[in-house]
Amino acid sequence: MIRWAVAIFLALLVFYPLLPVLDRLRVGHLPGDVRFKLRGAVLCLPFGSTVLWSALAFLIAEVSRLFCLAC
Repeated sequence: MIRWAVAIFLALLVFYPLLPVLDRLRVGHLPGDVRFKLRGAVLCLPFGSTVLWSALAFLIAEVSRLFCLAC
């Protein structure tokens, strides 16, 4: 359980400064993404975008596995 808490904390620590860059890529603007203001700071929990990006990464991995000649 503590490993998950540490992993989530580290992910937030890494991705929070990248939020302006990810905002230009429209991450966090899909249905299922949660945005709210807390003491003047905008917090984004991109649940819908995470599902979309994960599915895209899975498809790329599967296509590369199918066409891999050295595997």
